[in-house]
Order: sequence, then C-alpha cells, then structure tokens
Amino acid sequence: MAKITIKTATEYDAKYLHADCGVRYWEDAIVNGGTDDEGALIPFRDGDTWCPVIEIETGIIVGWPKGTTADLHYKVCDEGKYTLLDAHKEKIISIDGYVPRIMSPGGNGYGDYVIMTIDGDGRIAGWHADLSSFEESSNDH
Repeated sequence: MAKITIKTATEYDAKYLHADCGVRYWEDAIVNGGTDDEGALIPFRDGDTWCPVIEIETGIIVGWPKGTTADLHYKVCDEGKYTLLDAHKEKIISIDGYVPRIMSPGGNGYGDYVIMTIDGDGRIAGWHADLSSFEESSNDH
C-alpha cells in the first residue's frame, strides 16, 4: 500500500505577536528623545533580546509604560523568534530567523531590521497586521 500525507489549512484567531529579537546594537534606538547607548532605557529588554508582546489588530505593545516613546532601528538579522498567540496567549505558530515584515512598519527592514516608532501609549506608527511571513512559513512545512 502507498502512503500519502495531505496537509490541510487551519484558520486561527491570532491576537498577539510575541517577538524575541536578538538586538546587535542597542544604540540604534532613541528612547524618550535620547540615544539608548546601553539598551537600559527600552522597555521589555531581557538580556540581549528585546521581547515585546504586540496586540496584532491595534499595533499596541502590551504593558508599554505610559509616556515612554521610542524610535527603533534594531539590527536583528536571523537572531529572532516571532510567535503568534491566541487570546489566551497560547502559541499558534512561531518562526525563527529573519525579521518578519510586520516588525518593520517604519521602513523596509529587508529581513534584518526591526524599524518602528512607538508613541507614549505604546502604539506603533504605521502598523499593519501583515501576517504573510507566518503564512509563508507554514506553507514551507
């Protein structure tokens, strides 16, 4: 008997994006109007990574400190993990490596950069819920 594997598409309600970005140069950020030379000013730094949770529909970073502003141009290249989460913050799908397009609403990140401007309410300027990088990844498996 011959065996066959059939892949089926499943639709999920993705509510959050958890980013775990391995930042190479922290000084590539302006936080509250000043250069963040050591990465000490940016919220959600965890060691050598920047780990925000972003509400996909609104582009608001969950728990962002009120009044804090940031302009990021972080070089990450292939040192990141990006996970879509449901409303209960359960994992739907993750992609590793290159920066997905959704993380660079402030310019073309070429898969290497997180580029975004964040206002004092944690809203990312120019945010678009572009999940195509996740869909492309799921089609590769």
